Amino acid sequence: KMDFLCEIVQALVALAALGFIVLLVLAHLTAGMVNMMRHEKEKYFLTATGEKRLFPSLHDPHSRELSVVVPAYNEELRLPVMMDEAMEYLENRQKQNPSFTYEVIVVDDGSKDKTTEVALRYTRKYSADKVRVLTLVKNKGKGGAVRMGTLGSRGKVILMADADGATKFSDIEKVEAGLNDLNPKPENMAISCGSRAHLEKESVAQRSLFRTFLMYGFHFLVWFFCVKGIKDTQCGFKLFTREAALKTFSSLHVEQWAFDVELLYIAQCFKIPIAEVAVNWTEIEGSKLVPFWSWLQMGRDLVFIRLRYITGAWKLQSPHKTD
Repeated sequence: KMDFLCEIVQALVALAALGFIVLLVLAHLTAGMVNMMRHEKEKYFLTATGEKRLFPSLHDPHSRELSVVVPAYNEELRLPVMMDEAMEYLENRQKQNPSFTYEVIVVDDGSKDKTTEVALRYTRKYSADKVRVLTLVKNKGKGGAVRMGTLGSRGKVILMADADGATKFSDIEKVEAGLNDLNPKPENMAISCGSRAHLEKESVAQRSLFRTFLMYGFHFLVWFFCVKGIKDTQCGFKLFTREAALKTFSSLHVEQWAFDVELLYIAQCFKIPIAEVAVNWTEIEGSKLVPFWSWLQMGRDLVFIRLRYITGAWKLQSPHKTD
C-alpha cells in the first residue's frame, strides 16, 4: 500500500515538473518584445485651431512641473466628469502658484466612440499647451496607452490617472508628499502609488464570495511571483519622477491590465524606491474589466511575467531613444 502511495506521489511530482517545464517553454516562445514604435498619426497632437504638432520625447529635459496621463477607451461618458474635476484643481493650483505648470495628455486607446472628440473640447477650452490628445490607431490595452502618453510627456513628475475619476484628483497632493518623502536625489528615481488597501475590509463585505476569492488569489500571485511589499498594485493613480518613468516604461512588455505589476517589478529590480499612499476611491459604474476573464488573464500574465524574465525571453532595457 505504501509503495502504491509512493508511486502516486512520484507520478504527481513528475507531472508537476513536466507541467512547469511546458509552462516555461510556452512562456518563452510566446514572449513579445518591447514595442515602442509609433504609427505616423500617433506622432502628432492637434492644437486648438486644428494644426498638427509633433509630440516631444520623454528623453528631452522636462519643461513642465507635472504631466497627467489619462488612458481612455470608449470613455465619452465618464471622461468629462474626471476632466472637469482635474482641470478645476489644476487651474486653481496655477492661480495660487503661477510658477506651477502642467499638461494633461488624454490617450484615446483606439476607441469606437467619441472619446477623442470629447477630449479635444478641453484642448479648445484650455489650449494644446495644457491639454493634448493622443489618438492611437489600434487598441493597445491600458498599459500600452499609458506608455505611449508617458513617452510624449513634458513633466518633471508624471501622474497616471484613470479616466473614470474613481480617485479624488486632489489626492495628487498625497502621492506628491509620498514621492517627496522618498527623497529621490541624486538620481531622482522614485514612484508613489495611490492605494486602496485601507478600503479592503469594506469592499470584501460588499463583494460576492467568488470575487473575494479571485481578489485574494490575485494578491497572492502578485506577492509570490512579482512584487513584494506593495498591497495594492492595481490602483490607477501613480506618480513617477521623469527619470523613474523613463527607466521603467523602457522595459515594459505587458500592455493589458497586469502592466502595473510588471512596472513595479521592473522598479524593484532597478531598486527604485516605491511609496504606497492611501487615497480616496469610489467605484464608478462602466468598468471595462470583465470580472472573471480579466482576473484570469491577469493571473496568466503574472505567472508569465516572472517566467519570461527567468528564461531570459524578457530583459531589463536601458532607456534608448525610439522612433
